[in-house]
Amino acid sequence: MKYGLNFSAEKWPRVIVLTVLGTLCCIAVAFAVDSYSVEHGWRGGANPANNVLIPVLLAPPFFFYLLSKLRQLAIANSRLLHVASTDNLTSCLTRAAFTTLVDAYLNRLTGSQSHGDGALIVFDVDYFKSVNDRFGHDRGDEALKLIVQKVKTQVRDVDLVGRMGGEEFAIFLPGVSRGSTIAVAERIRASVCDIEFKPEGTRCPLSISVGVVTFAVPAPFHDLYRSADRQLYQAKRNGRNRVKAEHSRSAQSVAVH
Repeated sequence: MKYGLNFSAEKWPRVIVLTVLGTLCCIAVAFAVDSYSVEHGWRGGANPANNVLIPVLLAPPFFFYLLSKLRQLAIANSRLLHVASTDNLTSCLTRAAFTTLVDAYLNRLTGSQSHGDGALIVFDVDYFKSVNDRFGHDRGDEALKLIVQKVKTQVRDVDLVGRMGGEEFAIFLPGVSRGSTIAVAERIRASVCDIEFKPEGTRCPLSISVGVVTFAVPAPFHDLYRSADRQLYQAKRNGRNRVKAEHSRSAQSVAVH
């Protein structure tokens, strides 16, 4: 269990602490002004009690009101950022947000000249158009939500899941070895096959095709995405409902059935 106060701009402890500090600063300024004169320099203030009483009465309401409004603004900005970066159907990251975050991570690794294993997984829902055609787009949306919920149970909190468009999604796995990535991708594929999707009482099997690219040395996101996307289409051409993987250093492809 973690202890301690949260002093982020959206939390009340920040408002309270800054209100107290602002009030103390006002008291210090009041004493400074009252204790200094051009003719005599620094000396004891004429009304030291007023130097405390007046700031204590006036400063807290002012600072509390101002900081509360700033807190509300921070909350509104956070919610706006969440809406702008989150797909409203699946609650995944949008393509832009996903790309930005992965790029930032890869650039940080490149800038520090450090190496670290990682992987990008791209998957596409097999025959998704037929689901929409048979049962309607509402049921298709339901299928996408079920798939994403299942996928998220197979990844860590630190992993990023983004909707790249339509029925195509991507997962970024930082700090994961090649072997572990293949295992994760296969678990994801198998978990989607286990989904019980019965629109209008009719069983509708769901499956995904998965493309994977792993790396030991960071590469630009667009290069990793292009490699993973190429493996995805290899998986689709080879019969769908399978995983195809490539390592970015060796460029050797591995089929996983």
